Amino acid sequence: MKEINVNNVKTKQVLNKKQLRAEIKQRRRNLTLKEIEDFSIQISNLIINLPIWKYSFYHIFLSIKSLNEVNTEPLLAILLGKDKNIAISKTNFEARTMSHILLQDNTVLKLNPQNIPEPINGVEISSKQIEVVFVPLMAFDKLGNRIGYGKGFYDIFLKRCSKNTLKIGLSFFEAENFIIENNPHDVPLDYCITPKQVYFF
Repeated sequence: MKEINVNNVKTKQVLNKKQLRAEIKQRRRNLTLKEIEDFSIQISNLIINLPIWKYSFYHIFLSIKSLNEVNTEPLLAILLGKDKNIAISKTNFEARTMSHILLQDNTVLKLNPQNIPEPINGVEISSKQIEVVFVPLMAFDKLGNRIGYGKGFYDIFLKRCSKNTLKIGLSFFEAENFIIENNPHDVPLDYCITPKQVYFF
């Protein structure tokens, strides 16, 4: 595993979020199904070697296949194999909040209007209980700044977590060479994992 510590990056250039989202969406569309599956497995294999397995409660996102997101099924299998408590989200789009439901054997999933698999019901836990969050993203930079889809759901969620909660981004593509513009409500990552390497911030 190649780990990159980028705490000393000092570039002052800024990349516009709107432009970057459009670019990443196109790059994702260009990926083949085989590339998506292979890259997702490579990301999961790197995560196995991270020093994160002493914790009990992990939050994982379930992939939106139509958007060619990182497939989290291999990572989910790892978490299940390690007998971890796994939380998945249910989104309230009006309030712009997410509740977090424990994934159990009898959990029933349904696609919401945005094609995100969500639990219909289940045991809810608080954000403070979650110790590790695997974060979806569009792009990230070498300082741990990330951009998502622009709705702010994860930034709101991450602000409600404990200050010690680990935030781990998953990306098919490497870090941008420019600083991504950020706002006061944006929450940076602790790690980001790509098919090729681990970034530590």
